[in-house]
Amino acid sequence: MSPVIHLSLAGIVMLAVAACSTPPAAPDLTPPPRRPLDAKTQLEYGNPPPPPGPRY
Repeated sequence: MSPVIHLSLAGIVMLAVAACSTPPAAPDLTPPPRRPLDAKTQLEYGNPPPPPGPRY
């Protein structure tokens, strides 16, 4: 068989394998939880600031 037929068959096989594969898992985009303030930080800075208000 000619190289063109071999290349065409290889392309068809690769397309079939790609069509049967599963999509990658979505990355976890949630931010990490905030660390609790320790006693030293609370003594130095006072009470923690209130959470930011809604943006307009």
